[in-house]
Amino acid sequence: MNEHIVQLVSLQMIDLEIDKIDNEIKQEQIALDKRITALAEREAHIAEVQETITRLEKDRRTLEDEMGDKIAHVRDRQSKMMQVQTGREQTALLKEIEDAKKNAKENEEKVMELMAEIEKLTAEVAEEKALLKGEKELVSEETKKVRDIIENINKGKKTKGTKRQKQIKDIQENLLRKYDTLRERRKGLAVVNVVMGVCQGCYMNIPPQQYNQLLKGDKIFECPTCQRIIYHQPEAETEQV
Repeated sequence: MNEHIVQLVSLQMIDLEIDKIDNEIKQEQIALDKRITALAEREAHIAEVQETITRLEKDRRTLEDEMGDKIAHVRDRQSKMMQVQTGREQTALLKEIEDAKKNAKENEEKVMELMAEIEKLTAEVAEEKALLKGEKELVSEETKKVRDIIENINKGKKTKGTKRQKQIKDIQENLLRKYDTLRERRKGLAVVNVVMGVCQGCYMNIPPQQYNQLLKGDKIFECPTCQRIIYHQPEAETEQV
């Protein structure tokens, strides 16, 4: 097999290992971010419920004030009943008293409903705060754990990075640029084997004439479909590269 191809295959094996390390770091961070996001969402929910409680408390006080005014109005109308002389005036006052009592009763029922809702939401906030406290402790522990894991993973990545720097020293600059470009465009896979005339990157057939030339192993070829750098290596030898 072409010497340059051997170098690129070895480089790609290192890069794929680095990619795996990067993915492990990413997955650890994603899992932690989800926990942190869940905390933020719970805190936002608690704040929202507390705002609702504040609004309901304000509505309750307003209703209680209105109810107090209506009760005072009833008492005022009742005292005036002793002073009126005609039946018409008494009828009017009685209607005022009855309407005021009815409105006061409605306000009282609304106040009771609001108090029940406030009590329910207050209990919910207390429960949510207890859960939040526990989750914060867990996330704090998880954050430290993830940092330690990432630190250990990065040690492995540093070792691979050193190995990569040694590997690229013997690779031609223009070939390395092409390799890096292909890695970026082809999801990390720039150099692929051709098995039975089929590119193992895009799984399309290589033209027979090109495949015959590829078997000689003295030149560098590209897959006409995916443009990856291709080579031929019998499966039994693949693991030895």
